[in-house]
Amino acid sequence: MSPSESEVPHQAGAAREQSPPERTGGELLVDCLLAQGVSLWTCVPGESYLPVLDALYSKAVAGHGPRLITARHEAGAANMAEAAGKLTGRAAVCLVTRGPGATHASIAVHTAFQDGTPMVLVVGQVARAHLGREAFQEMDFSKVFGGSAKAIVTVMEVDRVPEHVARVSHLAHAGRPGPVVLVMPEDVLAEKTNGQVQVAPRPATPSVVQHEAELLLRELAAADRPLIVVGGPGWDQDIADRVRAFGEANSVPIVAAFRWQDAIDNRSSAYAGYLGLGCNQRLRRHIEEADLVVALGPRLDDPTTNGFQLTDSCHRLGVVSEAAEELTTSSVPDFGIHASLDSIVGVLLSRGLPRNPHRERWAAELRAEQERFVTPKESDLDLDVARVIAHVRSQVPDDAIVTNGAGNYTVWVQRFFEFRRYRTQLAPRSGAMGYGLPAGLAAATLAPERTVVTFVGDGCLLMSGSEMATAVQHELRLIVIVVNNSMFGTIRMHQERAFPKRVIATDLTNPDFSAWARSFGAQGSQVRRTEDFTPAFADALAASGPSLIELITDREQITPDLRIDELT
Repeated sequence: MSPSESEVPHQAGAAREQSPPERTGGELLVDCLLAQGVSLWTCVPGESYLPVLDALYSKAVAGHGPRLITARHEAGAANMAEAAGKLTGRAAVCLVTRGPGATHASIAVHTAFQDGTPMVLVVGQVARAHLGREAFQEMDFSKVFGGSAKAIVTVMEVDRVPEHVARVSHLAHAGRPGPVVLVMPEDVLAEKTNGQVQVAPRPATPSVVQHEAELLLRELAAADRPLIVVGGPGWDQDIADRVRAFGEANSVPIVAAFRWQDAIDNRSSAYAGYLGLGCNQRLRRHIEEADLVVALGPRLDDPTTNGFQLTDSCHRLGVVSEAAEELTTSSVPDFGIHASLDSIVGVLLSRGLPRNPHRERWAAELRAEQERFVTPKESDLDLDVARVIAHVRSQVPDDAIVTNGAGNYTVWVQRFFEFRRYRTQLAPRSGAMGYGLPAGLAAATLAPERTVVTFVGDGCLLMSGSEMATAVQHELRLIVIVVNNSMFGTIRMHQERAFPKRVIATDLTNPDFSAWARSFGAQGSQVRRTEDFTPAFADALAASGPSLIELITDREQITPDLRIDELT
């Protein structure tokens, strides 16, 4: 639910103007959003927010407009905005029209909510006089987004645009970040005002207090088999480097929460793998043996905890978070600490732990198991996806950005791509298909100097495939790798386990994806053998625009370790 009106700060900090000009609500909205440090603007244009588009036109003509990416579907536009928030830590803005525009964007709002990503969705609305009369495309957005946004704010007075923009920006970034929905009636956008731009204060997190720091150190020192789970709000590269150094110096194994693999250098001797869908099942068993698990930052979500079983398996559980609400969201820990990760990590690294041979053996055992898990096995497959991904890792820089959507193909990516730097993994913790390509477009827009590789399944790609046109139109440089097994593989796997040999609704008929890519004006190629991927990838790396490589895979190989006929 949204905070009550009494909680809204009327002066949220201001970028005070000497003499505020008269401008439309649309112009003021754009100026206020720009003042919050928006990372990217995306849209599918709609008549309900024409004054906003006109304001963006004026900015563009004047030469200081924001980068605006026009997508081909609101789901693509909203997923781009969500991915931009992941990549930068600052909310992006997605502009959509009312009714179908907003509902198309809702999947990305849900992803941002589950993933803890700051995002602002601006929705055009019917005129105020028509509200509640079921006007054309009218919706009650408090009901539509009530369970998937941190706040839904409808601006009913043009003079209050600055206040509400500052409010939603603050909410998007405070505590556990997430999406906010700003609803703008079209007549509010057209009205004139002398309102002043206001800037939201940056959220602050308290430093750790001494007795809590001492508690955490005592718990770690007393454990023979500790485990630190990393990720979450407040993470950055410096914290990642210091946590890695602490783990290595003190023989404390570090694992990544689901799709937070870039929170720690995977080459580290302290890194023991990731938790979540497709993770190493031996690592799951090790967690059952752990005498202490400390979540250093991340939410202990369903995939990370294997259906919230983690609290039942470990002897003691501690949660450290910059978001106070996370201390008891998914479980009640033995101890919880609300503090900035920077202050916590500073204490850990400055104090360290006494040597413990049991802990040293434990850390070495987990690291050895991780190295075994990520080493591709010998294979007689014509096309071995594990070796394809290992080759990609060997050819791209450490700061290359890898994106993906959802499906069994992602298990290969998570297992065999070695993430080395923070904010190089863009993937939906919500498990949303269709995410990978829009995320790749966001990365290519915001970081054109970096290599961007997008992995998609054949089913996943065609949920947002129209955005290939967006990539070509905006001349975005990224490499799309399609893992084509001609089916919804994850659901086929579950079908075979639950209802053997009773397969329905999972087979797919696909186009020639390489020709499909070329029809948009992108580079396209098809690979059927492992050895043919090397030259195809070299050509894609050399391309100046978007390129696509289609991998024709063995549909029986449903995971790296499992074939369909082994499920029954």
